[in-house]
Amino acid sequence: MYTLITVLLFIVCILLVLIVLVQNSKGGGLASNFQSSGQVMGVRKTTDFLEKGTWFLAGALLFLSVIGAGFIPREQAEEGSRVQDQIETAVDPTQVPTFPTTPPPAAEETPAADDEGGEN
Repeated sequence: MYTLITVLLFIVCILLVLIVLVQNSKGGGLASNFQSSGQVMGVRKTTDFLEKGTWFLAGALLFLSVIGAGFIPREQAEEGSRVQDQIETAVDPTQVPTFPTTPPPAAEETPAADDEGGEN
């Protein structure tokens, strides 16, 4: 159901963009200075249809968005969220580190350790 609503939302968005681009401006902006006096009002019947179509598509977009929010798939994870897991396994930065009480076993000497003081 969520996929169907998402597809319908995309179709409505594309139609809304197209219908808005087809509309003529109503005498505002830079184009109003260069229009002839016979084209001030434009074609009235086309304007009514495009305006009603714009309102219908805007309402459909709002309706589908609200309905789509209700159908968002939510997975029920038994292990909890990843954020909660990170919170539980986080290291406390104010905690004092503990040092081992026994010394580590002696490491074998490597030839690179003998050459440290030899070069000047």
